[in-house]
Amino acid sequence: MKILIDANVLYPTVMREVVLGVARTGLFTPQWSSRILEEWARAAAKLGPEGEAQARSEIAILNAAWPGAEVRHPLELENRLWLPDPNDVHVLASAITGSSDAIMTVNAKDFPRNILTEEGLVRVDPDSYLQGCAEANPDRVAPVAHAVLAEARRLSGEDWTLRALMKKARLPRFGKAIERLG
Repeated sequence: MKILIDANVLYPTVMREVVLGVARTGLFTPQWSSRILEEWARAAAKLGPEGEAQARSEIAILNAAWPGAEVRHPLELENRLWLPDPNDVHVLASAITGSSDAIMTVNAKDFPRNILTEEGLVRVDPDSYLQGCAEANPDRVAPVAHAVLAEARRLSGEDWTLRALMKKARLPRFGKAIERLG
């Protein structure tokens, strides 16, 4: 399954690390566009120059890890598409060009299911999608969650619980599923 990942999933960090960690297990193939990555870098710039520099470094690492993940769509494709927020049309165009199966976003209202269905796509919420992955493949997904937890503890110096970290990362159902699965 190919999933185009929206910028609001790539940034914030914990959500991105879990989503891409699950992708590394082979449960799906991630995709994005240069514009989506640029949106991530611009969002991180709000933290200051260090935030943007770190995001650009992480973007370079991401592109090196998945050299075929970046989708480039023809600009004229955007002209035939419509979404409630015109600034999201590029995401839909990239998903169509990349023959994606889904768009992963936390922005449900700007990606109406009926419009995506017309293009052969579905919208997936990261929390629900990851919860499903965890329940179907606990042996592959749980280690990802625990690795992200360990890294969050190391970097923050806080003694996070898995559930609290995932709740803060807007992945509460996923965190609950991982705890339930052991």
